[in-house]
This record gives sequence, C-alpha cells and structure tokens, in this order.
Amino acid sequence: MVHYLIEIKVTDQGVKLIFFNDQKNVCEEIVDRTYKPYFFIPYSLSPNDQKIIEALNLKTEIVIKNELFSDQPIKITKIHLEDFSDLKYISEKFEKSWEAEIPPILSYVYDKGLIFGAKHIIKGDQIKPIYTISNKTKKRFEEKYREIKEINSSKYELLKRWFTLCTQPIPHIPSEILNLNENLDLERYYLAFILSRVGNIPLSMAYSNRHVSTWIKSILHNYLRRNRILIPTSKELRRGETKKRVQGALTFKPKPGVYFNTIVLDFESLYPSLIDSYNLSYETINCFHQECQDNRVPKLEHTVCTLKRGVYSILIGALKDLRIHWFKPLSKSKTITPEARWQAKATSQLLKRILVSSYGVTIRIRGLSHPSLAESITAYGRHCLQTTYNIAKERGLHPIYGDTDSLFLDNPSNEQVLWLIKTVKDRFKLDLAVDEQYSVCILPKAMKAYFGIRGDGTPDIKGVTAVKSNSPPFIQNIFKDCVKAMVKVNNWGDFEKSKQRIQDIINKVLTDLQMGIISKKDLTYNVQLHEDPKDKINDIALHQPYQCALQLIDLGKTVRRGDVVNFVKVKPFTYRNRTFTVKPTEQLRNIKEVNIKDYERNLRTALNQTFKPMNLKYIKDVKRNGTLLNYF
Repeated sequence: MVHYLIEIKVTDQGVKLIFFNDQKNVCEEIVDRTYKPYFFIPYSLSPNDQKIIEALNLKTEIVIKNELFSDQPIKITKIHLEDFSDLKYISEKFEKSWEAEIPPILSYVYDKGLIFGAKHIIKGDQIKPIYTISNKTKKRFEEKYREIKEINSSKYELLKRWFTLCTQPIPHIPSEILNLNENLDLERYYLAFILSRVGNIPLSMAYSNRHVSTWIKSILHNYLRRNRILIPTSKELRRGETKKRVQGALTFKPKPGVYFNTIVLDFESLYPSLIDSYNLSYETINCFHQECQDNRVPKLEHTVCTLKRGVYSILIGALKDLRIHWFKPLSKSKTITPEARWQAKATSQLLKRILVSSYGVTIRIRGLSHPSLAESITAYGRHCLQTTYNIAKERGLHPIYGDTDSLFLDNPSNEQVLWLIKTVKDRFKLDLAVDEQYSVCILPKAMKAYFGIRGDGTPDIKGVTAVKSNSPPFIQNIFKDCVKAMVKVNNWGDFEKSKQRIQDIINKVLTDLQMGIISKKDLTYNVQLHEDPKDKINDIALHQPYQCALQLIDLGKTVRRGDVVNFVKVKPFTYRNRTFTVKPTEQLRNIKEVNIKDYERNLRTALNQTFKPMNLKYIKDVKRNGTLLNYF
C-alpha cells in the first residue's frame, strides 16, 4: 500500500509522521519515539565545553564526517538532547557548533532518507521512499542522459532521483485534510508537491513559503547530510569573507536603429550552466590543491578546482539538465495529453525559478552566501558573452546588442546561426539557442530597452519608458498602437509606409487630448510611495506623488509608505500655501483642470526614446497650433 509523506510534527510523544493513504483517502500517523535532536561540536573539547557537558549531564558520541572543503574525514563530537526545545538554547552555550540551526523535522527526513510529498512503503518499523518508473520511461531517461552517466556519475544519480520523484503521480488530497483554509489553487497545489519532493520540505511549507533561498538551502543540506558531509556554518561557507560588491553582468551598448530579421540568441540558464560547466561551488573556488592554481577565473585572481566535482555544481547542474533536456521540451510536445503538457510546463517553470536564484543566493543569503563564488559566476558569464560577441563579429554575423545572456544579430543566415551555436557549445559547453526572431526590431540608445515584432505579428516590448508601470494608460496605449502599426513591416519600404500610420495615431490622440475626451482613468498615474508621506509634509518642494498623498490624508484617508497613489496632472493651483500640480484621481471634478501641455510633454519624452532611432521626431507646428509628428 502506497503512502505519501505530507507532514512531520514534533510532539511530546516523539516525532509524528503524517502520511496520506490515497487508496483509503485518509491520513495515517506514525510516531517515532526513538529519534532525539542533536548537534555537533569540535572533537577536542575546550575546558568550557567540557564544563557545559558535565553541568547539563549531556550525552556525547564521537562520530566521523567528511569536511566539505578538504574532503577529508574529521572527528567531531555529537551532542544528544532529550528535548527538541533545548536545541537552540543549549547549542549557543558552546564556543562552536554545527547543524543546530537545521529545523528538527528537516533533520529527521534527511537522516531517515524520507522524501516529503513522495510515495513511501511502510513495513513494520521500516519506511522507505519508492523510486520506481516504468521500463519505457526509464529507457528514454537513460538514452537522454547517457553522456552524463559516463562522465559524472554523482550528477547522474541525483538526476535520476529527482526525475523519478518529479514524475510520480500527484494524489488528490482534500483541502480540509491539508488544513488549508482556502480554496486550493490547482497549479499551486501541483507545484507544491513537486517542490516538496525536490527541496524535501513539508507540503504546507512548499504551498505557502515563497522564499527560494529556503528551498535551495534545504536542497544543499539534504545532499550534504545524505553524503555524510558536515554542514558548514555560515561563516565557514563564506571562507571568512565579508560582504562586498560583486561585479554584475556584461551589457553592450546597443547600436541604435531599425533592423529587419533580427535573431536573438540566448544562453539557456546561463548562470546555472556556468556553475555546472565550470565546476563552481563553495569548496572548488580557491581550493587547496597545488595542481589547480593555474585554472583561473577570467580576469580574477580566483582559481577553480580541477580534481574534485563541487557539491553546488552537481546540485544546480542536475536541476538545470532536468529542466532543459526533459521538462522544457516535454512542455512543447504534441505527442502527450494537454494535462501532461501543462504539468511539464509547470514543473519546468518551478525548476527555472530555483535555477534563476542559484546565483543571487550566493551574494546575500545567510547560510548560502560566498562572495568569491558569486563573482566567479558573473566573471565567467561576462567572459562567455564577450567572447561569443567577438566570434560573431569576426565571422560577419553583425552583433548589434548583447545583455547578460543574450546576443542580438542583424539579419544572419540560418547557417551562420547554427555555426555559432555549435561553436559556443564546443568551446564553452553551454547551450545557445534561438530565443526570438523579429521581423523588425527597434534599438534605442538606452540599454535594456527595445521592442520587436515577431513573425506571427505579436509585439515584444522590453524596458521601454512608455510602457513602464508608472506611465498612465494614455501613454502606454498610444505606444502599443504605434507598435501595432508596424506589425506587417519586413523591409524599408514597409517601414516608410508605417510612418504615416504612426503619424495618424499620434495626431488623433493629441486631438482627443485637447478636446478633453480621454477619460481620467487613462490619464491616471499610479506611483508607489517609497517614503512615509508624513515625513514629507513640510518639504518646500513636494514631489507629485506626495502632493497626492497629502491631499488624501487631508481627506481623512490613511496613506503609508509602500502604498500606491493614483493622481492626474492638473494646471497649477495653490494648496496649503504651496503650488500643487496634481490631484487624486477621485478628486478631479472637471476635465478642463487637466494640464494638457504636461501630458503632451510627457508623451513626447516617452515616445522619443524609440522614435529617435526610427528617424521620427516631434516638432512644434506654429501654424496649426499643435504638436505634430515629423520626419527628419
């Protein structure tokens, strides 16, 4: 009979395991009265440590574990406790301790080899997770990952373990059994089971906890405990380093202009792939081996181990390969059912979320941070993008922009693209793939801002001022309409024709604005307050969001830091002996109050970012007494 482990609780009677029996549709409990909490201290006891042990009559045991950085067995003293509530209190009395910060329920599943959310078989006192898949699926898996099995057995075994867990069926457990006082979100419920299995965290935590660092920490600790490696303290993991600024990704200055048939190549899961391909891990950066001292990180003083496969590299590499080579392709397969396709897509997105955070946690998360590891990851990223850019340029592929993990090429042939993908794979062991293909692409002067039209006519707009969240719908909508006017543009002839359509759109909206027939909802700015408005009340120069906040406070409304205020720009008026230029949207009584010139100016500023590289510009037409779009 199959049981799914969904929760563990620490009680006065012992450790209570809660399983769901999907055949009987009920929860069943097992209490383990033998398991006791513990932590570790150094083997060589100091006089103070010995005094504490004797005073509290603590039970001790000498155990051997491997040390992460030296990979050598070391003796340590295990302190046994009777009560879980004493764990933190007693461990802090010692000069140094290990593994006391691991939550007891996680420590239990790590030690017992159990998996939250997964199938288990129970026979007497024996509880074991089930790792079985069909022969057909097993054969496909082995074929897919044969090469990894040959060159990295540790990574392959972890891949196989996670694959088996992720492909197990998801049981239908009523929400009242799970103690969730809400209607279950089916996608969230499904992902909670997958996360519970991958991160080995309780189902309730997987459903509600959105901190990816918690997931990654559990993944790391589970692996270390399972392999009898002593989990280092936060300080040890940092190798004595303090927080410092880490240089980020490489971004090339774009070559502003209009481009046709632009191919955007993307390094798939760049940072996770670098962690995997270049063996980047806590213990491999600046290792102690003399043989590795020449293997330097590009343009840094750090070295990377060539003798030992790093733990973090194994973990992140396995998750990356599971996503890129199985669940991501499966999510697009037409040979499986829509439900299976949806599940594959959801699993792929969950794994992606973990992978995206695999770099960030090494910068700032206690228990995972390691500045040298973080800056080594970004250094390899800059090196690979710069080298790929140079190769493309030398080969005549005309790179026009690049940012972090992507490279824009101007009108390359299919053969050139395939050649570059293969070259990068051979040189860096990284997967480069076509991410987007734009029939027309507009690159402004600003970095991280552009838009393109895909072959199917759908627009792709990134970082452009006009569509940022604090721009009013009036400006966002007109920009999107201008982009739509370019949907059928494939060459310069089409582009010249689109200019007239864009001019007509601008002229119409400006006429509507001057006639006052644009709704106040479309004219509304939505801006978040980054400071407490009460601290700004007496400022001589009050920024518009705080002008709005002050008026709302005077109306008896509560406005705090972090709140979003909604306002319309109006003609200047006196308020509290100061000149104000906005009103809360709800307080606007007459459309004639709207400052038309201010909206025209803001529209011009927003659109010029992308209009300039298109050779479009606003000028003042005095004869027609209005603002028109002209060519230069």
